Amino acid sequence: MRRLANGLDATTAAAAAVATTAGLAVLVVSITVFAYHSSNHDEGVYLLQAAMLLQGQLELHAGDLAGAFHPWFFVEDAGRLYPKYAPVPAAMFAASMALFGEPRVTLAVVAAVNAALVYALGSMAFDRRVGVVAAILFSASPLALVTTSAFLPYAPTTALNLVFAVAYLRSVRDESAVVAAVAGGAIGLAFFARPLTAVLFAIPFVLHALFSLARSLVDEGVVLSGVVRRRGLTALVGLAFVGVALAYNARMTGSPLVFPYEAFAPRDGPGFGTRRILGHSVDYTPQLALEANGYALYYLVTRWFVAGPIGTALAAVGLALAARSWLEPRWTRSASDSIERTAGLLLAGPLVTVPLGNLFFWGNYNLLATMSDPTDGLVSQFGPFYHFDLLLPLSVFAAVAAVAAWDRLPALRGRLDSTLSPRAGRAIVAVVLVASLVGFGVTAAAAVSTPLDRNAAYADKYEIAYEPIETADLEDALVFLPTPYGEWQNHPFQYLRNDGGLDGSVVYALDREPDEDFAVLDAYPNRTTYRYAYRGEWTPNANRHVTPKLEAIEVRRGTALSGDTVVGVPPRVEYAMVRLESRAGGRAEYAVADPGESIAVPWSVDRDAARLGALDADSDPSIRVGEDDVVVLTITLTQPDGGTLTYRQETTVRTDTDGVEAVWPPERSVCPLVTDCGNEGTYLPDEPDSHRDGVSFETSLTRA
Repeated sequence: MRRLANGLDATTAAAAAVATTAGLAVLVVSITVFAYHSSNHDEGVYLLQAAMLLQGQLELHAGDLAGAFHPWFFVEDAGRLYPKYAPVPAAMFAASMALFGEPRVTLAVVAAVNAALVYALGSMAFDRRVGVVAAILFSASPLALVTTSAFLPYAPTTALNLVFAVAYLRSVRDESAVVAAVAGGAIGLAFFARPLTAVLFAIPFVLHALFSLARSLVDEGVVLSGVVRRRGLTALVGLAFVGVALAYNARMTGSPLVFPYEAFAPRDGPGFGTRRILGHSVDYTPQLALEANGYALYYLVTRWFVAGPIGTALAAVGLALAARSWLEPRWTRSASDSIERTAGLLLAGPLVTVPLGNLFFWGNYNLLATMSDPTDGLVSQFGPFYHFDLLLPLSVFAAVAAVAAWDRLPALRGRLDSTLSPRAGRAIVAVVLVASLVGFGVTAAAAVSTPLDRNAAYADKYEIAYEPIETADLEDALVFLPTPYGEWQNHPFQYLRNDGGLDGSVVYALDREPDEDFAVLDAYPNRTTYRYAYRGEWTPNANRHVTPKLEAIEVRRGTALSGDTVVGVPPRVEYAMVRLESRAGGRAEYAVADPGESIAVPWSVDRDAARLGALDADSDPSIRVGEDDVVVLTITLTQPDGGTLTYRQETTVRTDTDGVEAVWPPERSVCPLVTDCGNEGTYLPDEPDSHRDGVSFETSLTRA
């Protein structure tokens, strides 16, 4: 307690409290708002990559089944699958998975470490009070809170950059070779994680290192002076990790100079001209770069930095105050003042290098679905995260202004006392202080709550979508997943992930073509198999929900299979058309006049054909069935006014010389006005109230 009475110790305790609070806040947001992860499907990439690392794998080995297990943003190369991202952030997540069984611990630790490092840098550049305030402002910024709470690489990479900055400045101040090596290791790891991010942050420090080397050589004339050795050690260790990154490239892509993201999309890197990833491309011109990055920076300073324009105004004032002190004549400064000036200038450096460097990266354009609309696209949920490193200088210089304003309060009160009265002076200062704090707090809270609300809406959507899987007792299971965004796993269903060996308690496979689905079934013959489906359209809109279902399926086998399908007939149906089709070609159909309350349709399939009617009725119409095929039965009901309702049943079959196999039950849908409505009409047998009156859909299949 006596030590806490000392001002320095109290300040350290305050900084520790800020870092702890930052970590707890991120943990709470991650557990609640991002319980099922976010709409940024990169999270699934890093978490799967972390699981792979824990199993000693850099890639998935799926062989001929690579298409069924292809995760989002993984490169497919002759049966192996590897992520487009470097493994450093994933390794951070893997560490807490191994130690605690929960990767969110890493998010909390990163938030706490970033706050502590901002405190350290603010203290080194100015004083410890500035450091504490800077840590508070950094942690309270919506960009820091929201982005750090998701499994994304930006906050972890910034943590490495901040370790580099602290260690580099410590090596300058203390002339320590050990921390010089730490600085090199940190920036080398940051380069491995996100090369462009690390380079843009490090440029001011590199320029300072080169300047100090040149000055040392001129002043001392010694080739291996202490400065040269320390800067050389930082560079040597940093370049060693760059070498590790290049070796990783060679291992994954076959070339040290081809990064995995380039192997995934060769036109996705920095630069101008045609930029392309998957089916999305744009002619990225300098004019477009200026426009997109201008909006990104505008949204950062008005929405995603703490208290928006108020916090940014404080940062501008603080930078002006710092610049005035930096311009003092050199001979009036002590050695400690010189170190602080160096630290301040280096912290200000990213205000130039990060915006300029990001002009060359089209990712900032992709954040903005509509550039002039901050409520659209990924920027509305996570902010301009490619500029995450700007939170450091903004927070530190805003803290400079806040501390300077606090220090001037006694002088203001003295002037008011002499002009008015001591009581009036105290009252006016108190009102100004309370109003400022309330206004700042309300603005900051509003800035944070808006993106949290947007992301919470996605949590509600995902909670509904995953409910059948959450409540099911899945052990030794194989689950087929739909492909609303194309044949990618974890896009959008990133919560449903495989492990690195593709042999976990639950294995997820994409529901694709018949031959591909049967290949997966053959590879996992002893698992309980399910089909996950939903009714509705899956869209990025958080407020458009689907109604999910998880259905146990099996493979029925026989020389021939005999089926019966019975559907309900709503009122006012005049006639019906029964039709049987296959992808191999052909159509069999018949009409039903005055169908009554239900229609029963017998059908059958064997190795040669599928037919309407009983298996032994040779005169019934039949169609050809391919080796791997889908047999489609539709029953279209028509009302006098022309309105239609179609029951659609799709059965995946495989034939060979011994007979036929069918995946059962079939995929069923009920479609108004059209004969094929996809997921919009998925039949929900356990929720009859979700369909119109008179609708029912029963089907059975037995070995003939």
